[in-house]
Amino acid sequence: MTTTTGPYLMGIDFGTESCRVAIFDLTGRPVTFAATPYQTSHPRPGWAEQNPSDWWDALQASSRRALANSGLSASAIAGISFDATTMTVVAMDARGEALRPAIMWMDVRATEQAARAQQSDSVARLYNGGGTAPATAEWYPFKAAWLRENEPETYRAAHRLVDAPDWVTHRLTGEWTVNINSAALRMYHNREHGGWPVDFYEAIGCGDVFDKLPTDIADLGTPVGRLTPAAATDLGLVAGIPVAQGPADAWAGQIGLGVVTPGKMALITGSSHVLTGQSDKAIHGQGFFGAYTDGVVKGQYTVEGGQVSTGSVLKWFKDNFAPDVVAQAEKSGLNAYDLLNEKSRNIPIGSDGLIVNEYFQGNRTPYTDSKARGVIWGLSLHHTAAHVYHAIQEGVCFGTAHNLRAMRSQGFEVDEIVACGGATNSREWMQMHADVTGVPVTLTEVGDAVVLGSCMLAAVGAGLYADIQDAAANMVHEVDRIEPDANRHDEYQFYLDKYCASYPQLADLTHEVVDHEARK
Repeated sequence: MTTTTGPYLMGIDFGTESCRVAIFDLTGRPVTFAATPYQTSHPRPGWAEQNPSDWWDALQASSRRALANSGLSASAIAGISFDATTMTVVAMDARGEALRPAIMWMDVRATEQAARAQQSDSVARLYNGGGTAPATAEWYPFKAAWLRENEPETYRAAHRLVDAPDWVTHRLTGEWTVNINSAALRMYHNREHGGWPVDFYEAIGCGDVFDKLPTDIADLGTPVGRLTPAAATDLGLVAGIPVAQGPADAWAGQIGLGVVTPGKMALITGSSHVLTGQSDKAIHGQGFFGAYTDGVVKGQYTVEGGQVSTGSVLKWFKDNFAPDVVAQAEKSGLNAYDLLNEKSRNIPIGSDGLIVNEYFQGNRTPYTDSKARGVIWGLSLHHTAAHVYHAIQEGVCFGTAHNLRAMRSQGFEVDEIVACGGATNSREWMQMHADVTGVPVTLTEVGDAVVLGSCMLAAVGAGLYADIQDAAANMVHEVDRIEPDANRHDEYQFYLDKYCASYPQLADLTHEVVDHEARK
């Protein structure tokens, strides 16, 4: 238990499942964590909603528990920042009360509105694969247009229609801002092309939504206000603590990994892979999203790629095809994935001719194809369950390398991958990522990079560090660097090429089957 006086930083993370609160010191050392869950409702297929009052209740519980567990006095907290899911749209009245449940990031009810983007020639479309990729129904303007058309009374009554991080800003400080991270990465704002693309929003069907957006667009780490007396009472803190502008959760993770200069790529792993990094120039092209102007660090550009299904495919295999391994793990107290890694350790590169792509829930990049599905090919009677598991691991790595190829084609070079999340528990799998991509993989001291990133922004907002890069230099610490094996990298290129070539050959057939199943 900590008894020193600080200063300490509080980071708040509103994830999909829970509100987590963490306290860190200025060196990036974690003091304590606390989490409180909340529920997601699914009123119709493809819909997902949460109640913002549940978010606030969870924050109160997590804040008070974290402070109590830390042994700190409330006065030791020198700064606060936060992150939240993005594309989670909250309609609020003039008193700051939610008018309806928040429409969550995963909600795809706005498919019809998103399809209208294909008819637009706005410069905004540069962010979607250089204008080649279809828009996704998850993004803010399409949900705003859906609300305007399907719940017009709520839309008219909304004083503010904001992304979840901007709801947090208001609840903590009473101030209204739009964070630049949501604005650039999910709302099509581009400072180099006039800011908001009004023509694009008009084409979508919500050109009047700007009356409902705050006019202040705040860079990350900017002081946006101070903790109000009411919020301080709820959270067990001291009124007046400076609050810094926070981002979406994945990009808090990028900051917490220290990926705040060009040349590095953050790899945030879990059920999916998020790839995000910084460029010193605006690049746009097929196969990736961005580059978003000022979206993480002012004066830089953020590029983004993603794999929808990665760790979730390994879980699918474990749960459905490895009952013996699961039973052995439960009996021995070992981790089932460690046992699967042991069984597949001696499988050769290329899994004896077995190739898997990981598009089990569609493809985010480089194809942006919601109708994509997973493919397993090259099976023979020689192959075992261990081969399939190993080929899935390789397929995920091939997907990461494929994304990097798309970015590299537009001049974005990656010298280092900095990884966090569940996949980093397997050093062998991280070595495979390095070998396939040919890029070193760095692991940092704090695996929970998201809440560390929020605490880093809190330190900047409180004036304890000059900027985000300064905070990264002092609060992010490398603990391991995994170098690629040059010989294995060369051997992997044959199989990577076949992986990249396989899905385009099957795309039309896959779409026909998906459409057929949807009509049943």
